[in-house]
Amino acid sequence: MPGWIFDLPLWIVGPVLVLATVAYALAGLWLVRRRVLPRLQISDKDSEFSGSLMQAVMVFYGLAVALIAVSVWQNHADVSRTVSQEATAIAALYSDVSGFPEPVRPVLQQELRDYVRYIIDEDWPLQRRGEVPAGDVAMMDRLEATLVAFEPATAGQTLLHAEALRALNLTIEAQRLRLDAVGTSLPTVMWLVIVAGAAIGLGSTFFFRVEDARLHAIQVGMLAMFIALVVFMIFAFDRPFRGDLGVSPESYELIHEQLMRR
Repeated sequence: MPGWIFDLPLWIVGPVLVLATVAYALAGLWLVRRRVLPRLQISDKDSEFSGSLMQAVMVFYGLAVALIAVSVWQNHADVSRTVSQEATAIAALYSDVSGFPEPVRPVLQQELRDYVRYIIDEDWPLQRRGEVPAGDVAMMDRLEATLVAFEPATAGQTLLHAEALRALNLTIEAQRLRLDAVGTSLPTVMWLVIVAGAAIGLGSTFFFRVEDARLHAIQVGMLAMFIALVVFMIFAFDRPFRGDLGVSPESYELIHEQLMRR
């Protein structure tokens, strides 16, 4: 699916998706009832078989879509958790290096401030476009080199240095997970299955023998709306950094404002 679609406001995507799905369902129903059903001699037994087949199709489709929806939501939650963990690790590392002696303390503090500012100003715009930032690893390598080069002179500094290294490792791991998550999304073939399954599932309802055309239209329209809402939910959470529900850099902004400007 084209990436630019995920940058559209959800208040536009949602209604358009629902209206398009309902329009397809009602137009297809009208066409089948007017042009196809009169030419078919569908008995009560045939109608019963069609109903059973439709139920089986919708059950399998519902299970598949439910599994996809859970997977997409879980991935979005995992990415949000990873971002919070990286911000927490950075805050812990900043607190640790604040206890270091001169002249290494201000150097490490500035490198951490630059790194957080880089995430907010450079990383996030790229991540929202689905692009993996290239400067994070180099900045973290410089920070690691500075921290590793420090030689503690006292037992207290040795303990503080060990805590800082532990926080650094947590930061590096969370950074790796965040960058890996930038490109995560459902593959195109999965979206084809979702769309084709919805079209087939809705299409199978057109052949039910319902005497009242208005009742048939209402039932099909409601089913189409429900399917569209589920697909919309998958769309909204598919790419964790993009769109209105994308993960924000709020955690980094918080530690930058409340901790690093003291």
